[in-house]
Amino acid sequence: MAGDEGIKVLTENRQAHHNYILLERFEAGLALTGTEVKAARAGMVQLKDAYAQIRNNEAWLINAHISPYSHGNRQNHDPLRDRKLLLHRREIDKLLGRTRDGGLTIIPTRLYLKKGWIKCELALARARKKHDKRALERERELEAEARQALREARRRAGD
Repeated sequence: MAGDEGIKVLTENRQAHHNYILLERFEAGLALTGTEVKAARAGMVQLKDAYAQIRNNEAWLINAHISPYSHGNRQNHDPLRDRKLLLHRREIDKLLGRTRDGGLTIIPTRLYLKKGWIKCELALARARKKHDKRALERERELEAEARQALREARRRAGD
């Protein structure tokens, strides 16, 4: 994301890059309770199976797991509750239009602190096919092997 200064990443959805082709990114605020904020700031968040959905012209983050806060007592929150995403109307309309007709989904890619506020980076994504995942993995392995060979060649030249 452009201008990442002053941002502290709380959690990242690494599987999103593996399972989806990320097309377009959006920044959304989150409507959270007090114990959810404390738990999120402590890094007790899991976005692995999370996704966003537009219902009744509102955006919702579904299946994001924010663990109960250790000092939350009876005011603690439900870890898997649906959380409202705070987006501008035109962004919601754009997401609704793109997901309705194009086989696209909305995936949270990371949760981070920005100027004291917890934000969620959403990506409009298309699911990767199994053969695409394999090709991507093969490509990464070849790049890693090439880097390793280059490192070793430099080391030998330096001896």
